[in-house]
Amino acid sequence: MLLFIGYLVVIGSTLGGYLMVGGHLAVLLQPAELLIICGSAVGAFLAGNNGKAIKATGKAFSKLKRTRGYNKSLYMEVIGLLYLLLSRARQQGMLAIEQDIDNPQESALFAEYPRLLSDPILMNFITDYLRLMVSGNMDPFELESLMEHEIETFKHETEIPVHSLSAVADGLPAFGIVAAVMGVVHALASADQGAAQLGVLIANAMVGTFLGILLAYGFVTPVANKIQHEVHEAVKMMQCIRVILMASLNGYAPQVAVEFGRKALFTAERPSFNELEEHVREIKNKGAG
Repeated sequence: MLLFIGYLVVIGSTLGGYLMVGGHLAVLLQPAELLIICGSAVGAFLAGNNGKAIKATGKAFSKLKRTRGYNKSLYMEVIGLLYLLLSRARQQGMLAIEQDIDNPQESALFAEYPRLLSDPILMNFITDYLRLMVSGNMDPFELESLMEHEIETFKHETEIPVHSLSAVADGLPAFGIVAAVMGVVHALASADQGAAQLGVLIANAMVGTFLGILLAYGFVTPVANKIQHEVHEAVKMMQCIRVILMASLNGYAPQVAVEFGRKALFTAERPSFNELEEHVREIKNKGAG
């Protein structure tokens, strides 16, 4: 939603300022220049990326209509779920959670957290490493290294659309100049039509530079930035899970382990010590009930 609100502000500010100085919107309607700029940008995008990058960018566009929701509320749910799993494993042994992590969709414990169940990235990350912890055959250092490698791989893979769109944004002003130069060439070739007509043709040509810069910094770059923020949020969530699991694996009690995870969060989403303690207490009371 914020993306589209931002687009409206960009369009309103640009066109509003143009109209305030007496500009005419009809002059900005240059389909030929839009074809040159957008067509060249799409062509360069196709030429500069492989099939995987193009497909990943298309999927990223499809996700822009909904918010990932990696907020404080979801962090509290992740921490609560991990606390329950680690507490049961500490009290009854790691095999006590084996059935839950092998079949989370049918687990009564996971059923309390439908938002997590609907997120395959988080569910796979949690259950995969809990399975390795249940097996008991991995050194903590090796498991932590494996987590870091997976998070790094995830980060690089999900940033592919960011790099692709940033490259397109960097090229749009140049394609705008190309369209403007071609318009100027056409204007100079029509110099015999008189000064008035020549002025109109040059003005039309300059619209290309305007459109290239506006599309780059007003439309494409914000999309790349939005995807980048979503990647950072997902990576931070995975890092929080990693810290909690590693703290448990190194012998810390579940309540201390989730405190490690709390400290790994950004301050904007990080619950206070008292908030987390109250949340854990509620989970304990609910379990006791």
